[in-house]
Amino acid sequence: MVMTLLSPTNKPKNIFLLLLLLSSLIKIWLATAIPLTGDEAYFYQWGKQLDWGYYDHPPMGGWLLWLMQSFSSSLLVLRLPAILLWIAIVFGMQDLLRRLQPGQEEKVWWLGSLFLLMPFTWTLNLVTTDTPLIFFLFFSGYAFLRGELDQRVRWHFAAGALLGLALLSKYFAGLLAIAYAVYFIFMVRTRRAWLSLAIIALCTLPFVAVNLAYNATHCWENILFNLINRNQHSHFSLTTTAVYLAMMVYLLTPWLGWRLLKSGQWRTNWLLANLFVCPFVLFFLLSFFKTVGLHWVLAFLPFVFMFAGLVIHEVGVLKKFSRWTAWLGLPHIVALCLLAYLPNSVWQHTKLHAAIVMHKETPQLLQRLQQTMPADATLMTPSYSSAALLAYYLQKEVPVFGPGSFHARMDDSRTDFSQFQGRPIRVMDARPIALESMAPFFKQVRISSIEVDGARFWVADGSGFDFPAYRERILKKAAQDFYRIPAFLPTYGCKFLQQYGWWPPRPI
Repeated sequence: MVMTLLSPTNKPKNIFLLLLLLSSLIKIWLATAIPLTGDEAYFYQWGKQLDWGYYDHPPMGGWLLWLMQSFSSSLLVLRLPAILLWIAIVFGMQDLLRRLQPGQEEKVWWLGSLFLLMPFTWTLNLVTTDTPLIFFLFFSGYAFLRGELDQRVRWHFAAGALLGLALLSKYFAGLLAIAYAVYFIFMVRTRRAWLSLAIIALCTLPFVAVNLAYNATHCWENILFNLINRNQHSHFSLTTTAVYLAMMVYLLTPWLGWRLLKSGQWRTNWLLANLFVCPFVLFFLLSFFKTVGLHWVLAFLPFVFMFAGLVIHEVGVLKKFSRWTAWLGLPHIVALCLLAYLPNSVWQHTKLHAAIVMHKETPQLLQRLQQTMPADATLMTPSYSSAALLAYYLQKEVPVFGPGSFHARMDDSRTDFSQFQGRPIRVMDARPIALESMAPFFKQVRISSIEVDGARFWVADGSGFDFPAYRERILKKAAQDFYRIPAFLPTYGCKFLQQYGWWPPRPI
């Protein structure tokens, strides 16, 4: 289809279309060559049990994976939204640039080519909660810009609704809401600006209400997780700030980043610049206390490239930047080829070996685990990531045994450990399992190991599970650490606390 759109007289358009075809083929290859990751498997489990909210985040990621699973559970189908994501966004960027700078068609095509060549647009093909976040956040910004350019209120209604959908994906969408407020309150300051801001806020409110209602009936779990639990150990650090700045240089590339910094056209293009400057400044302030993940900033990068299209007037500069960015992509493609096709034995003497084998040889690992497992035993792991990975291939729940991690506790409301009283349990881990860590919970425990493709995995077989001991040592600590609900939050339900007899909760 791309080949039929090629024009004999429009070279920039032809280059863009060929890059679109090439990058799409690379993304399809990566979607089939890179094994399922633990995060993807974890979110896949959301889609298996459709709900209106989840422990870690609002529900949009689970809804998306539920939709994809209704067609197929193959990796290519599950990852299709991530494959199509940046394609949809690049066309939206080009449409906006045409409206912001009419008559600059050659620049539009070269900006699209530069964006498609950026490594993050073709290497990141994993479907996670960031996929719908990036989509809805960009198109909320698109509607906001159309509303200001066309002076039509319907676009502000759309901007608010799309922002609400983004907030149902991840809380980082709130940074775009702050950017809207900064623009209308501090830059425009007219009666119409207040009306526009009110429209956006009111259209966002129903989606916020859905998430608040879920949290009020589910321990306030994803609000506690995102705002309190995962930030308890944060502390001031210049190292994390340096990492953030280095990451931004990498994502924007030194040549484009430097050109934007010295452009001197920030104020005249603040309508657009505000959409990424406010979030990036807030991320910068946060970086003094916490590591800012690369995926956190991705949703705001399309606005940076649109800004570049406005302030870089020479088409030759965009062509040069595209050429340099293409060279930057070569090491990425080599690294991905090595990751996909190097034999597992290459990693044998590294700490990554067991993890790589677990992800690439999961069916073989499960076969070995099930060969000697008692018929009435339940397979578990101490890790949420590995539990989700095994569950994907088994197509049934794999509970998490032990304290797990504060980064994910979805299993708390899905597994009732009282049902395992007196029963045998097999726990598998890629790290050595200490006998003393398992003995308090069973009448008898035997530690052994299995080997898969040169990687060693440890297995603890426990008989006569002691639920009261597990409740006192593991579940009680989880309740104290992760379910301390502030007194000012009205709470109407919490399955985890209720099923283990800690209801009503003791507020803090």
